[in-house]
Amino acid sequence: MPDQHAYLSASASQRWLLCPPSAALCAKLPDTSSSYAIEGTEAHRLCEYLLLRALGHKVRGPTQELDFYNEQMQSSAEGYRDFVLEQIEAAKEQSSDVEVKVEERLDFSRWVPEGFGTGDCVIVAQGLIHIIDFKYGSIEVPAAGEDGHGNTQLKCYALGALDAYDFLYDIQEIKLSIYQPRREHYDTFTLTRTELLDWANNILAPVSQLAMKGEGDFKAGEHCRFCKVKATCRERANHNLELAKYDFAEPAELSIDEISDILPTINDLTSWASDVKAYALNQALAGQKFPGYKVVEGRSIRKYKDEAQVAQVVTSAGFDPYEKKLLGITAMTKELGSKRFKELLGDFVYKPQGKPVLVPESDKRPELDTAANDFMEE
Repeated sequence: MPDQHAYLSASASQRWLLCPPSAALCAKLPDTSSSYAIEGTEAHRLCEYLLLRALGHKVRGPTQELDFYNEQMQSSAEGYRDFVLEQIEAAKEQSSDVEVKVEERLDFSRWVPEGFGTGDCVIVAQGLIHIIDFKYGSIEVPAAGEDGHGNTQLKCYALGALDAYDFLYDIQEIKLSIYQPRREHYDTFTLTRTELLDWANNILAPVSQLAMKGEGDFKAGEHCRFCKVKATCRERANHNLELAKYDFAEPAELSIDEISDILPTINDLTSWASDVKAYALNQALAGQKFPGYKVVEGRSIRKYKDEAQVAQVVTSAGFDPYEKKLLGITAMTKELGSKRFKELLGDFVYKPQGKPVLVPESDKRPELDTAANDFMEE
């Protein structure tokens, strides 16, 4: 059987819990890594280093080995470190005996066959487990999960921690936190031990058995985003082709109920179309012929062969080759330091009103008064 660890991982649990047979299909395909994934891995290494150092461990800095290291990564990792330290202090107010585990292997195989994962940070105190997960991606990940009952990846980690530490700490409260700096998203969801175990015994365990056997029903949705077979999955194609039929009707001819049905699926539809196009291009580049299509060279723009040499030539000719631009707020804060920035520029910074966006009612932001015309362009 293919590597069971990969297709029943905690990180992919949202997908295989909703679409159990996808696990076996994904396990047949090789793992691939993107620049985004590598960047995320490097950011996690930096987070681990800064947190361990803050906790008094002697560790070697990894920055020289990070290909994607920059000011944003440093700032994000420092913010994560500070967030975790705040949570540790909060746990100490509840209990004098607090354990902090960094990059801890967590085994939840009692519920998922051979299931394990690595928790970025696990705080254990009397009566409490707090799982903290660092996300460096730009797609917002809610601690409450898509269903509002808790992020499934973090709940799997919590089960592993509960299995390991419950006999010492009598755990009753479970906290799940997501720290996602690029989205300025810092979220905590709390559930009870009873709620966690109820989910584990009645949902996680039975569905994981289906996933191991490649059984259960296929289901398309947002969870398809990171599926390896998302471009060729027939269930996803049928789901999106059903939505595509609305393309033949003018929006004004659709009812309010029909539009309400369409809105939550638009992102899935456009994402699926992009996935199919990308898959077809990769196959065509590998030699696969698609009737009616061919591969051609796309549009390109002119570039300098050597920017340093161009700057030197232009400067010698008596011109300034560089454009001058005011530093952005993040870069200016880095230049001046947070305290000096507030002293000098605090009165000059404001946050403009954002453009209106139509979102599901579950979104945490307050609803706008649509009767007002504040957002209408002249």
